[in-house]
Amino acid sequence: MQSLRLSSPRLAVWHVLALVALVAVVAVVLLAGCTDPEDQRPAEQVTGLPDFTRLVEANAASVVNITGVSSLPSLSADGQGGDSRHDWLRGLFGERADELPGPLLPQENDGSGFILSEDGYIVTNAHVIDGASKVFVRLIDGRELVADVVGIDGIGDIALLKVDADGLPSVSLGDSDAVRPGQWALAIGSPYGFDQTVTAGIISGLGRHLPGQSNQPYVPFIQSDVAINPGNSGGPLFNTRGQVVGINAQIFTESGAFNGISFAIPINYVVDVIRQIKQNGEVRRGFLGVEVRGVTRELADRIGLDAARGAEVVRIVEGSPAADSSIIDGDIILAVNDIPIADGAGLTEALGSLPPGSEATLDVLSDGETRRVVVTLGELPEPERSQASTTIPEAEQEPELVVIETLGMILRPLEEGTGVRIGELDPKGPATLAGLMPGDRVISIDRKRVETLSEAYREIARIAHNRGGKGNDLVLFLVERDGEQRFFMPAFSGNPHGSR
Repeated sequence: MQSLRLSSPRLAVWHVLALVALVAVVAVVLLAGCTDPEDQRPAEQVTGLPDFTRLVEANAASVVNITGVSSLPSLSADGQGGDSRHDWLRGLFGERADELPGPLLPQENDGSGFILSEDGYIVTNAHVIDGASKVFVRLIDGRELVADVVGIDGIGDIALLKVDADGLPSVSLGDSDAVRPGQWALAIGSPYGFDQTVTAGIISGLGRHLPGQSNQPYVPFIQSDVAINPGNSGGPLFNTRGQVVGINAQIFTESGAFNGISFAIPINYVVDVIRQIKQNGEVRRGFLGVEVRGVTRELADRIGLDAARGAEVVRIVEGSPAADSSIIDGDIILAVNDIPIADGAGLTEALGSLPPGSEATLDVLSDGETRRVVVTLGELPEPERSQASTTIPEAEQEPELVVIETLGMILRPLEEGTGVRIGELDPKGPATLAGLMPGDRVISIDRKRVETLSEAYREIARIAHNRGGKGNDLVLFLVERDGEQRFFMPAFSGNPHGSR
C-alpha cells in the first residue's frame, strides 16, 4: 500500500477558515438582498449537512468491541507461558535464561464488530480474530462475553461469531447495491481502543479491488473517506438511514494510520457469505482455472477493442474447467453471464460469486471474433479459499535464536550462508530422544521448507496452535547431517520417535 503524509501548519488553517468565513458573510449579504423573507428557510435546512445524533443513539449499542487472544502454547515445557525456564536452559545461560526470546507469547488483536441478531450472532473481520484461540466480545453496557467462532471466510475477510445471550440490540441491514458515490456514510468502532468512536464522510467509489492484496479480487470494496484506524476493523459502515451497508476492513496507507482512503466490504456480499457459513460451515466459490490480466490500451488498439476492457487469458490451469473448454491462451473474456468484465479482478469477482457446479456463459474474443463459451465451474481449491484462520504474525526482525522448550531444542542460524541449524539440546528432551543432534541443518519442518529462523518460528507456532502443542503430537523434521538427509519425529512431549 502507498500513502502520502501531509501536515497542515496551524497558521495556514486559520487563513483558510478566515477566507471561508468572509466568503460566507458576503454570500449571506447578497442572498439577503435577493430573497423574499417569506421564502427563507431555517439555517439547518439551508446547509443540508446531516445531524447523525439520532442515528448514533439508535445504533451505538449494537456495535461491540472484539478482542482475539492468541493464547498459543509458549513451547515451554513447564506450561507456565515461558516465564520459567528449564534447568538445561539455566545451565546454558544462567540468569539470562529468563530473558531468552519466547517465540509464542500471548497476543491480543483488538477490533470492532456488530450484532447481527438479538440471539447473539456477531459479524467482524476475519483478520481481527486471526490466530486467536479465544475471542471476547465487550458490549456497550460493559459486559464481556466469550464468543464461539461459527465460521471464517479468509478470502472475504469475514468472521461470524456467536455469544450466549438473548435480547441483544441488533443492527438493521441496508442494500449496498443502492450505495452511490457522494452519499454520506458513518462508522462506529474502537480505533486505538477508544470505544464507540463516531466518524463520518462520503462514499468515494464502488467496486474497488485493492492493489497488492492477492486474496481480495473477490471483494468489490466500497471506498470512502470515513476515518478508519486500527481497531475500527470489523465495525459497521452506516448510511444516513441507520442501516449497515458495509464492514470497515481496510485502509490505504504505509504508516498504518488513516490517510483519507478507507474500504468496506459491501453488506450484500457479507450476507451471502454468512448464509453459506450458516448452511455449510464454509464458503464455496466457483473456479474456472485461468490466470488473467487486464487488457491494456495498447492491446485493445491492436485487437480492435473499443476500450481497454476485459481479462486476457495468460495461462490455463491443467485439469481445470477452462482446460476442458475451447478457451485458449490469448483469449479475452469480455463478460460472464452477460455481466461486462472490466479487468482481471472483475473476472475473479464474477466467477467467485457463482457456486461450484453452476454453468457460466462467457463472451470470449478470439482472433477478432466474439463467441460464447459455456463452462461448468469447479470449486476454488482449498489453499486459496481460506487464508485467515491460522496466520502467525511475522517477526519485526530476524531473531538470534529460537527456544522450543517442549522439544528441548534451540534453533540458531547457520554459521555460514543462510539456513537454520539445531543448536543446544536438552540431553533428556524429546528432540534428543528422537535422534536429532546439535549441528543438524534443518531443511523442513512438517514438510514446509524453512530458510530462516523467522520461518522456523512461524511453522512451529502454527503446529503448536493447530495441535495444541502437547500430548503426543509429532513434528516431522527433515535435516541434513554429514551430507545426508534424514527424517526425525520428536513429540512436543512424551513418546518421541525418530527415523532415518
